[in-house]
Amino acid sequence: MMNKEQTQVQEFDVATIMGGLYGDGIIGYKGGFSREWIQQLGEDIDVLFQEALKRPGGAVGRGPKRYYVEIHPEDIRGFVDLATHPWVVAVCEAILGPPYKIVEIGFDVPLPGAQNQPWHRDFPAPKETLTGRYLTSLAFNLTTVDVFEDMGPFEVAPGTQWDRPVEFQHEMFPPKTLYPRYEERAQRKMPKMGDISVRSALTIHRGTANHSNKSRPVLVLGVDAPTAHNADHHDLQITHRFFETLPPQVRDHLTYRLVDTLEPIHQLHQIETLMMGEA
Repeated sequence: MMNKEQTQVQEFDVATIMGGLYGDGIIGYKGGFSREWIQQLGEDIDVLFQEALKRPGGAVGRGPKRYYVEIHPEDIRGFVDLATHPWVVAVCEAILGPPYKIVEIGFDVPLPGAQNQPWHRDFPAPKETLTGRYLTSLAFNLTTVDVFEDMGPFEVAPGTQWDRPVEFQHEMFPPKTLYPRYEERAQRKMPKMGDISVRSALTIHRGTANHSNKSRPVLVLGVDAPTAHNADHHDLQITHRFFETLPPQVRDHLTYRLVDTLEPIHQLHQIETLMMGEA
């Protein structure tokens, strides 16, 4: 007999999910969480961000007035809710297969004064994508605030996850001669609190200039297919105490290192910092 979560997952159409991510390279789900749940997430991120700013290497610059911070699953109170959300599970199973693995969790914070990032993808496209046309990873995003035009919304060029990295610097940053192609396709995303989006991290995108007096924090959840190796660049840690509280559905889909006490993550974002400028 199927449980409630399995039934909910089956309600999402696999063809629609695959069509969106293999087509535009990004899809969304409106109102996936309550505003109260998101407010709690925002509180957790605010505390973690202030702690990271005080720690050497804790907050990595992703451009002027823009930071990225990797965290551990138990650093946020709603991790299990996110990892077991029926739409999140349905998307992961449809694109990456049932043995998918969560390999990264973190957050971006574009502060007031953040500038346009260069167009980029988050890491080099693997051979499976370039030659096999197979997506091996996904990035889920949840904003902790309602996003408006002046807040530096996320901008994406649909369909560019398949672009071959000809003359891309570090296989991630396309030459400026290609910018007109991305600007012609560009879509600005302005989600509300509770919305969930997911994209191929290979789809060309950028953060835009934040002209407001508000920051725009967004949670990032990275998920891999069994053949991907992005976990090699991260260090998800789980304490023994937290591990015992996790349902099997979550344990089975985590890459992790069991520890007695959580250790700060040494972030590997040197290329992004170099190419996007200091925060």
